[in-house]
Amino acid sequence: QVQLVESGGGLVQAGGSLRLSCAASIYTPDSVCMAWFRQAPGKEREAVATIYRGGISTLYADSVKGRFTLSRDNAKNTVTLQMSKLKPEDAAMYYCAAGPMPCYLSVALYKHWGQGTQVTVSS
Repeated sequence: QVQLVESGGGLVQAGGSLRLSCAASIYTPDSVCMAWFRQAPGKEREAVATIYRGGISTLYADSVKGRFTLSRDNAKNTVTLQMSKLKPEDAAMYYCAAGPMPCYLSVALYKHWGQGTQVTVSS
């Protein structure tokens, strides 16, 4: 069973930056894809970005393209989401997720989830 632990959330002003990290307890074929999702109050969980273990293939939601960067360290079983130019609409609970191929931006594809880390953006 893959366990995911997120860290790095917090309060930031609009236009600022924040870095989220996710550590996976083990690597299995079920964690070939690692991703970040977010969920704001009253809204559905939405994809932010996903990355394949090889690190070559990374997908981003249109809303974060050019502002967020997802990277992966396979030796440490970690993924890092670097968020910049944050907007109030980026505020949400951010969840790390892991799943098997294919690495798409779909909640249904991911089997393992972290507890989430809160990101608050003040305007």
